Amino acid sequence: MKLIFDKSIEGRRATRFDLTGVPSAVGKLDSKYLREKPAELPQLSECDVVRHFTALSQMNFGVDSGFYPLGSCTMKYNPKMTEVIASLPDFANLHPLLPQLRSGGGLTQGALQVLYDMDKMLSEICGMSAFTMQPMAGSHGELTGIMIIAAYHRKKGNTHKDTIIIPDSAHGTNPASAAIAGYKVKTIPSDKDGDMDIELLKAALDDKVAGLMLTCPNTLGLFNPKIKQICDLIHSVDGLTYYDGANLNAIVGRVRPGDIGFDVMHINLHKTFATPHGGGGPGSGPVGVCAHLEPFLPVAVVKKDADGSFRLDYDRPDSIGYIAPFYGNFAIVLRAYAYILRLGAKGLRRVSGNAVLNANYVKEKLKAYYDLPYTQTCMHECVFSAVRQNENGIHALDIAKGLIDRGYHPPTIYFPLIVKESLMIEPTETESKETLDAFIEAMIEIAKLAQENPQILHDAPQTTPVTRLDDTKAARQIDIAAL
Repeated sequence: MKLIFDKSIEGRRATRFDLTGVPSAVGKLDSKYLREKPAELPQLSECDVVRHFTALSQMNFGVDSGFYPLGSCTMKYNPKMTEVIASLPDFANLHPLLPQLRSGGGLTQGALQVLYDMDKMLSEICGMSAFTMQPMAGSHGELTGIMIIAAYHRKKGNTHKDTIIIPDSAHGTNPASAAIAGYKVKTIPSDKDGDMDIELLKAALDDKVAGLMLTCPNTLGLFNPKIKQICDLIHSVDGLTYYDGANLNAIVGRVRPGDIGFDVMHINLHKTFATPHGGGGPGSGPVGVCAHLEPFLPVAVVKKDADGSFRLDYDRPDSIGYIAPFYGNFAIVLRAYAYILRLGAKGLRRVSGNAVLNANYVKEKLKAYYDLPYTQTCMHECVFSAVRQNENGIHALDIAKGLIDRGYHPPTIYFPLIVKESLMIEPTETESKETLDAFIEAMIEIAKLAQENPQILHDAPQTTPVTRLDDTKAARQIDIAAL
């Protein structure tokens, strides 16, 4: 596709509006702020400009345009009903500095009620005592949760506790969050079943352990049957347990992390409650805590007074302080609020049921064509290995490129790291059987090509504006203009 400057035609322009009579500021600015010569801008008609940027937008891939089976990311369809709710003028036009108290006009009472109600709903869904909506991403929620754990130990005088335990199948942000909060990280390998090795965990426990970060189901899509025992072990050394809620979509409405022993957790609203995901934001990663950690939540906390009005409580001496401007990404919280109200308890239970059903359907249909390192029933995602295809020089990357040529976004590849040549597929609950069947057929076709004509996969993709790149050269000598 041509760059917009390549389409420029001398003398061509879009609509030119008549002068309005407003005095021009040109000539009144200091010369040091003016260009020596006019800016060299492309000369195009309005039609050319609109078509150029419309064509660029059609090169993007998203959940509105196709199946997006990224494992661990839960890229599911965002219902347009929630978009309508978030764009209602009474919400969209609010400014966070408008009067809060009813006595002062109370222009934000509705927004404060959304935050208050969302706290109560998420607490009920997750078995927690309270939630803060402030964290602006899942990773930000992780850091907030670890800061709460650190504040708890400081309050108790546990200055000797300097270690967070994390399994080797964890999301990469887990050890990063722990390290940023000042902790050492101790990694526990997985056992033959893909779960954190509980005997190695026992051996690692001492009075320096401040807590454990764990995703359940884990990044292999497996629910750890010893999860309650693990939480009890951490509590036995006065540690706290952190639930990484990235995979909550697999158990929402069925298992509450607080009921099985977790003390603090975050939720990715874009993963479980269908708010936008990707593109750098906006995100939202609310953090929930059990009762004895409530005092450490970030300020401010929404409170409901006896007269039914809502206010922000800043009088929290043990709080970890501010972790975000104002009250988080309110419009994202609002979308999730509408989603939860629309589905209700029964609807959320169907979400997890269908997500697990879809993942196991894909697993069973593809296990004859790709290696399956862990064969037990999976939860929301299944993890294959392309080791079999390696025999013909085909890697997970080649399979991903082949899927692009067939109109699908690739699954997550090379993660989790404990599976060689991993292909992590998460179909989510929003995809139909027809979509899954078509994707499965594409994966089977690629598996056959890997045996019969691997060069086609080495050359993929061929149907995209940019074809196969030299990945090493692209990383070292990136040239955006050449794209």
